[in-house]
Amino acid sequence: MGSASPRDHLMKLLEPVVSAEGLDLEDITVTQAGKRRLLRVIVDRDGGVSLDDVADVSQAVSTALDDDDSMGPAAYTLEVSSPGVDRPLTEPRHWRRAAKRLVKAEMRDGSVLEGRILTADDSGVDLDIAGTARRLDYEDLTRGRVQVEFRRLDDVDGEG
Repeated sequence: MGSASPRDHLMKLLEPVVSAEGLDLEDITVTQAGKRRLLRVIVDRDGGVSLDDVADVSQAVSTALDDDDSMGPAAYTLEVSSPGVDRPLTEPRHWRRAAKRLVKAEMRDGSVLEGRILTADDSGVDLDIAGTARRLDYEDLTRGRVQVEFRRLDDVDGEG
C-alpha cells in the first residue's frame, strides 16, 4: 500500500462502490471491538438514506472488501449508516442537506453565529439570524453543527 494509511486505502477502494449506489462516502473508521474489528462506513445523499439504501450499499461494500481482501483474514464487523445529527457541517453538501435546520456556525475569526439555513450552494450558505438573512462564505466558516430542536419549524406557535 505504500505510504497510504489503511483508512486512505479503504476510502479509495470504497468511494466508487458507494458512488455506484448513488450515495456519497462521508467517512470510514476502523476500531477494535474486543477480538474483532469494527469497520464503520458512513454514507449520505441529498434527500437522506433509507434502510434499503443501507442494505444495498452494505452488500456492495462487503463484496468489494472480500474481493480486495483489504480487511485481511481476521474477523470484522461491517456497519453502514448515515451520519448522525452531531456530524460537523464541513462540506457544501453537508450545509445543503441541512436546509431549514437550526445551526451554530463557527467562523474563522472565532465568533459563533446561530441561525436557520435558508439555502446553501457551492460558495456559501444563507442563514436566517434573528429574522435577518445573512450570507456566509465557506472560506469564512470553519464548521457548523445542527442544533437539536424539540419543536419542528412548521409547528404553529401556541399549539402542541
